Amino acid sequence: MAFAFTLEKWSKALAPSLAESANDERIPRFLRNTFPHPYTEECAVFFISAVEKMRDKGLFYAIVSEGRAIGGIDLTLQEDVHCRQAELGYWLNPDFWGKGIMTEAVGRICAEAFEKLPVNRIQAQVFGENDASCRVLEKCGFQREGVLRQSIFKNGIFYDERIYGLLASERGEL
Repeated sequence: MAFAFTLEKWSKALAPSLAESANDERIPRFLRNTFPHPYTEECAVFFISAVEKMRDKGLFYAIVSEGRAIGGIDLTLQEDVHCRQAELGYWLNPDFWGKGIMTEAVGRICAEAFEKLPVNRIQAQVFGENDASCRVLEKCGFQREGVLRQSIFKNGIFYDERIYGLLASERGEL
């Protein structure tokens, strides 16, 4: 049986559970430095306020189970010559890893994006050592398009960056 969750627009009511779920030191390991640790309720309120101002820039959802935010997923529309592309980003509290939640969430948000947004391509950039995230993308039909060698520098370590893409014409049955 699949794990029950919904994708919901971020709201201030989710700030306490966002702060609790996001405040696990394992989460920011493979995320950009803009994802803070420790993750306080003030961080959560700031993030939700910022997302509310960006609603016309893509899709931004909380992954919610039993009324609590357990993760987040977003597709941010790109600009200029990349105006028909969106960048995918996501995270999930480690207590919920390995349950198929993120694979289903990625499939849902990509299907919605291709239906509702003016995008032809969805791109994700993944830390080279984040094999679990790469598997999620591959299960959802993303193609590994390349590796940017040592393009990420985090916590004193260089990481390769894997680039994944999904085109509207390749989406299949998301």
